Amino acid sequence: MERPYVYYDFTLSLCSQCLRRVDAKIVFENDQVWMLKRCSEHGAEKVLIADDVAYYRNCRNYAKRSEMPRRFNTRTHFGCPYDCGLCPDHEQHSCLTIVEVTDRCNLSCPTCYAESSPHHGRHRTLEEIEAMLDLVVANEGEPDVVQLSGGEPTVHPQFFEILDIAKRKPIRHLMLNTNGIRIAKDAAFVEKLASYMPDFEVYLQFDSLQPAVLECLRGENLLDVRMKALEHLNRFNLSTTLVVTLQKGLNDQEIGPIIDFALQQRCVRGVTFQPTQVAGRVDGFNPATDRITLTQVRKEILRQAPVFQPEDIIPVPCNPDALAMAYALKIDGEVFPLTRFINPQDILDNSRNTIVYEQDERLHQHMVQLFSTGNSVECATNELNQSLMCCLPQVSAPTLGYENLFRIIIMRFIDAYDFDVRAIKKSCVHIVSPEDKKIIPFETMNLFYRDPMKRAVLEHVKML
Repeated sequence: MERPYVYYDFTLSLCSQCLRRVDAKIVFENDQVWMLKRCSEHGAEKVLIADDVAYYRNCRNYAKRSEMPRRFNTRTHFGCPYDCGLCPDHEQHSCLTIVEVTDRCNLSCPTCYAESSPHHGRHRTLEEIEAMLDLVVANEGEPDVVQLSGGEPTVHPQFFEILDIAKRKPIRHLMLNTNGIRIAKDAAFVEKLASYMPDFEVYLQFDSLQPAVLECLRGENLLDVRMKALEHLNRFNLSTTLVVTLQKGLNDQEIGPIIDFALQQRCVRGVTFQPTQVAGRVDGFNPATDRITLTQVRKEILRQAPVFQPEDIIPVPCNPDALAMAYALKIDGEVFPLTRFINPQDILDNSRNTIVYEQDERLHQHMVQLFSTGNSVECATNELNQSLMCCLPQVSAPTLGYENLFRIIIMRFIDAYDFDVRAIKKSCVHIVSPEDKKIIPFETMNLFYRDPMKRAVLEHVKML
């Protein structure tokens, strides 16, 4: 008798219950990719990884040579994922580093990886925040992207002092991760925020255009708040990325409408889609079988926003299992995808920045920058010029800038259910742990380091 699946690969995962490391098989069944694993105490698990075998296989063609930080912060002893900090066994530097300036938030969202609320935790002191930023600089030299987050960072009583400290550091691009409430209420606040451009961007929570969905994800209807926030951001043309937390069957049918909406906003430079990570506060679905996968999001983009074709949404080389990306130009209300001009066969020998293109050399250089996860679009487009037009002869535009570029990112954050040690080792979205004075992959921070109870689980697992 034959098994009902095709065995593809082997990896290490975690038991979703006790977080012990377990062997896992990657198998293909009915054009879906599944992870099969077994814990000696909690039994077998079958977890959906992807619904597109061809794309999953193709991700291996996009792996590039790993880039290290300037220094590591801890030694390797127990093995991944129990030595986070970054340890020498990690395979990617920090493309994006998150600095949480506060635990507090003016919302208590039903879905929140940090379990924030108006009364949760505390605000970090300016001294603590500067030390966290200095840690990032020590690791990276000139950090590509640093994101100020929380909680809700705009509720910090010394918020602009924090921005001033961050702007004094050699950070290439600074982001503010926000729910937009203060931006919606205070136009003067937004005007002051705009003074921190260039190389400053708002990462705006924007999950839905439907009140009922917002109430489900955020606990209240924030649609008017989001619209008012965008009105203020558009007024000052403050560079903004819309961030959509996706749950299957809840807001996945809004992917196309949100992209269309974003393209009409002067200030919006792109949309990031983040399938829900099973960490912190989250409920309402079976994470083993009902999660929306990266490949499902990609299929929905292609179905709901048909201006993009399959060759336009490709794996990101620094972590192809967890990131996919597309770029387009938006000019005079029209959209012109750019990603299709990449030939996957032109990724050479896995060295740094090795994507090569079929057009002229100046375009090659611009696009290499664009498709480095650690570079913001703004940094990558400071020198955009007419060379782009050799790809798009139907476009007539004398000058191109950041306003003309539109980026779509699918960012999958792995959790205990779909944990794959290969992808975790390539994680490039990291977070500063102020307690440990370490830089930790975002996924394992939420699994093990977020609060004392989770840390106790980690210590217990290490003893097994």
